[in-house]
Amino acid sequence: MSFLTSITHLVRDRPPNHLFELSEAGIAFAHSRQTGFQPFERGTLVVSPVEDNLKRADLAAALMERIAPINGSKKRRPAGVILPDYAARVTVLDFDSFPSAPEEQLSLVRFRVKKTIPFDVDSAAVSYYVQPSSGNKRVEVLAVTVAVEIIARYEALFRNAGFHPGDVTTSTLAALNLYRGDGVAVLAKLAGQALTVAVLSGSAIKLFRCVTLEEASDEEILAILHPTFSYVEDELGSPARKLILCGFDRSIAAHLGYETESLRSRFGTPGPFNAGLLGYLEAVEG
Repeated sequence: MSFLTSITHLVRDRPPNHLFELSEAGIAFAHSRQTGFQPFERGTLVVSPVEDNLKRADLAAALMERIAPINGSKKRRPAGVILPDYAARVTVLDFDSFPSAPEEQLSLVRFRVKKTIPFDVDSAAVSYYVQPSSGNKRVEVLAVTVAVEIIARYEALFRNAGFHPGDVTTSTLAALNLYRGDGVAVLAKLAGQALTVAVLSGSAIKLFRCVTLEEASDEEILAILHPTFSYVEDELGSPARKLILCGFDRSIAAHLGYETESLRSRFGTPGPFNAGLLGYLEAVEG
C-alpha cells in the first residue's frame, strides 16, 4: 500500500488503468482517460477516521459492479483508490535530523504522530514523504495515517470487485497535482461537511487540516481560514499570495480580500468529489 504524496512516486510506477475516488456522495471513476461519477444512496458511506466508513457495503458493492463489472479473469485488475480526506490524518512533522534507515524513519514518524491521531498508531497504516528542503537545516516530513480497520474495508470493496488496490491516497493530496503555482498559497477544499485546508510553499506542504463543520456556513469556514492566513504570516514570514478554491459554490474570498483561483484540469472540471481523481490523472499523464 502506498499514498500519493509526490509526482515522483507515480512516475516511478506504471499507473493503473482504473482509478476510483470515494466520497459520501458516490464514486468518481476513470478508465483509459474516460471519467464518470455514480452517486451513492444516502448513508452508504459515512466518512470517519475511527469507525467503519462503509455503512452499506452491499450498496457500494452493487454500484461497483455497475461501474466496472468483473470480466471473468482470475487476474485482479490494478486500481488506484482515493479516499476521503477525513478518513485519514495528514500531518506535517519537522525534525532537527532524520535517520537514513527506513525502519528507523518509520519508527520515528509513528512516535511523533502517536499523540495527534484519534486511533491507536500500533494498528494504523502509516506512510510518509520527506519533503524538499526549504533551505534550513530542519527536515520536514509529510505523514499520512489511516486506521487499519478502515483501510481494510475500503480495500475489500475493490478486491471483491476483482481489483488490486495497489495505489491508495487521499483526495486533497492527489488534487494538489492540479496546482502549478509557486510561492506561498492556501488551498481550501470543501466536500460536503468536510473542509480541508493546506498551506503550500513552493512544492512543500507546511500545514494540513481537515475538519468537519456543522453547517458548512460562511462563518464556520472563515473561522478556519482566518487563523490559517495568520499562521502563514507568523510562521512563514510573508502573506499568502493567493487562495485556491475547490468545491465552493459561493465567493468566500470576498470576505478575505485575497486573490483567488479555482483548480483546473485537462480531464474535466474539478469538484468536491472528483478533484483527487483528476489530480491523479494530471500526475500520471504528465
